[in-house]
Amino acid sequence: MATYTCASCGMSVNATCGACDAPLVNATLTKDDGSTVQVSKCPNDHGKIKSPLCCGADMACAL
Repeated sequence: MATYTCASCGMSVNATCGACDAPLVNATLTKDDGSTVQVSKCPNDHGKIKSPLCCGADMACAL
């Protein structure tokens, strides 16, 4: 399961899919300009979300 952690305060978050309750897994999405965005996705292809926010910044997940 992907665990996102805030670099500022240490808060951490785990997430599961609302459709199937499977733990979300860490993934990378490549945008049209070649840059990448860290996301969490359902292993059963129900979708993906961008990393959560905390203290005004994206939370990070170790790859």
